[in-house]
Amino acid sequence: MSDSLRSSDKQCPQCGRSLPFTEFHRNSRRPDGLAFYCKACAATRSEASRRKRGITAQKRASSPVAEGMKWCPDCDQIKAIDEFPRIKKGSGRHTYCKPCHNLRGKETRQRLYGGSREYHLRRRYGVGEKEFQELLSEQGGVCAICGAADPQHLDHDHRTNWVRGILCFNCNGGLGQFRDSETRLAGAITYLRGTTWQRLSIHPGVWQMRSPARGRPPSRSS
Repeated sequence: MSDSLRSSDKQCPQCGRSLPFTEFHRNSRRPDGLAFYCKACAATRSEASRRKRGITAQKRASSPVAEGMKWCPDCDQIKAIDEFPRIKKGSGRHTYCKPCHNLRGKETRQRLYGGSREYHLRRRYGVGEKEFQELLSEQGGVCAICGAADPQHLDHDHRTNWVRGILCFNCNGGLGQFRDSETRLAGAITYLRGTTWQRLSIHPGVWQMRSPARGRPPSRSS
């Protein structure tokens, strides 16, 4: 081979060797789309960095991993690729299988937020358990709509994401079913008051619109 590099080769600054592109990891952030160091040197540098920081050596699967399978470092089991959660941005899979991934997430939420509830409140609504209890106290400890005791659902405006109050399960679900629409809620109130017109069958295939005052009372068998 001549002194000049072939078009399919790249020189590693660590070991000084001219190697094929396949010996370098891909890196889309670099101009040539390849990592700075070759795979062997990158692994050596990573291991040295871990030792310097007091991190134990990376675990390796004790047996070969077949195609369509993946090894989980936490439980040390080889499982089908579908047993690993998908990475949201991309087509890859997470390092740990679903049970281990969930357990790690739970431990992280406990360590950083004191529990899953605090984590979800902060992430979804921007408030914590302390603010939740303060708001509940302002409501008198009851649902802001029906007055049921010990409500646990934080309600918010889906357009602005502003927190509105704390509701019981039924009231919170009811607002969701009515899509937070005042028009739909007003229509439901009108319907419950019995002031809407109803369609009544007077003959097979023949219908007549009647007000509730002229409607038939419910049969005893209904």
